[in-house]
Amino acid sequence: MNWKKLFITVFRVAIGWHFLYEGLSKLLATNWSAAGYLSSSTGPFSGFYQLMGGSESIMSVVDPLNIAALILIGLALFLGLAIRISSLSGIVLLVLYYFAHPPFGASLMASTEGSLYIVNKNMIEALALALLLFLKEKGWGLYALSIFSRKKKENEPITEIGDPGNSRRDAIKNMAAIPALGILGFGALRETQKFGVDTLSGATIKVGGASLKELKGELPKGKIGNHEISRLVAGGNLIGGWAHSRDLQYVPSLFRAYNTEKKIFETLMLAEQAGINTINIGFPTNETMQKYKKLTGSKIKVITQVHPDMENKDYFVNINKAIDFGVDIIQIQGNHCDWLVRDNKLDIIEKMLDHIRSQGYTAGLASHTVDSLIACEEVGIIPDYYMKTMHHDNYWSAHPRENRVPFEVDGKKYADHNRFHDNLFCLYPEKTVEFVERAKVPVMGFKVLAAGAITPEDGFNWAFKNGADFICVGMFDFQVVNDVNITIDTLTNLQGRNREWYG
Repeated sequence: MNWKKLFITVFRVAIGWHFLYEGLSKLLATNWSAAGYLSSSTGPFSGFYQLMGGSESIMSVVDPLNIAALILIGLALFLGLAIRISSLSGIVLLVLYYFAHPPFGASLMASTEGSLYIVNKNMIEALALALLLFLKEKGWGLYALSIFSRKKKENEPITEIGDPGNSRRDAIKNMAAIPALGILGFGALRETQKFGVDTLSGATIKVGGASLKELKGELPKGKIGNHEISRLVAGGNLIGGWAHSRDLQYVPSLFRAYNTEKKIFETLMLAEQAGINTINIGFPTNETMQKYKKLTGSKIKVITQVHPDMENKDYFVNINKAIDFGVDIIQIQGNHCDWLVRDNKLDIIEKMLDHIRSQGYTAGLASHTVDSLIACEEVGIIPDYYMKTMHHDNYWSAHPRENRVPFEVDGKKYADHNRFHDNLFCLYPEKTVEFVERAKVPVMGFKVLAAGAITPEDGFNWAFKNGADFICVGMFDFQVVNDVNITIDTLTNLQGRNREWYG
């Protein structure tokens, strides 16, 4: 037994099957396209890849070429035909894959399966093909059959491949790979027929979100202070792992499991490419955003939420930390504003706003209960902008109005669904609209979908119609483009707004 030849054969066939399977799975998948993969490219050549991904005419050529290349390279390596050419072609293809999402720079987000710093599975497989390219021994394959072998030149020494005594034995061994190919191919076909889509090839898994090429236009912008920000602002709850999931206890952990650091960075890059240039985050997410901006060179504007350290009576500690993180806008967190007003400590709110401004930053004030903002307004505490929960209560899980109590959001959650149970965030919609209508500074509406209880089409329209100048929405990556398009449509066709636009 020639163990070296056997090892190289298995080595070559394994790589060939990987290429072949990826090609076949994409060929059999319905409407598969690499457009989304290319459009979200990062790295030094991202402009080149994004140009391809954003052009339907280019993708109509790239997609079939990609599939054909995978199948032909895989088939050649599996059967042992044109091994050097197929190895070199495979290296070129893998290098293109590698630089579409290189494991450095913007992609240096987290250690993920198959992708670490600089080295990822594409590089490893390219190096394996390079080894196969330069090895003299190619293993058993159809290249050894006389019909594929070059003719022996006169006086040329007989080699093992061209040796008539060995050709029959080689032919039998080489032909043995064909039934194996048939078995693997039949299994892949049955799997695709059974499940409808490829379940093993990560490159063909789809979530169903719209791609960048489906954007309907440019997302409108406005101003808060000296900052020009998109009318749709990314929310921080989903990427921070916080979820108002009512009695679904598994949802927060599910969010955190999905939104790894790598996925968070991918979502942020997609949001920026779609026109969202601002994010509003909880204070614990500052470190993640600082890392994202440092690694990617992103210019996304960060609004961070701060709260006082009541135990040590240090009201400015988190404001100063936020400045050190390099944020753009600082806002007093909604639940802490509510609690300070509830406990008659409005002077702390005023001191915090003054300190933010004294450091040269735009100062925002958020709340869940509109009574907090009304109380501040009555004593002359006016921020540079308000952030207020803004949604209607026409959905089934909203508890009755007569049972609602000011400041109950972020309070006790009741098993009785006639009481607050993490289900309602704008307790008095009409009262909120009245306050917003008379506000003379920009208003950013948040929780406009009541944590998923209201559709975006409905929630976005309600908030903008009733006076919001901006809306803050938590989004998964597959929701980003759809939400941008809905915002564009809503603002284009908006009717019934009485309040003038601020910012």
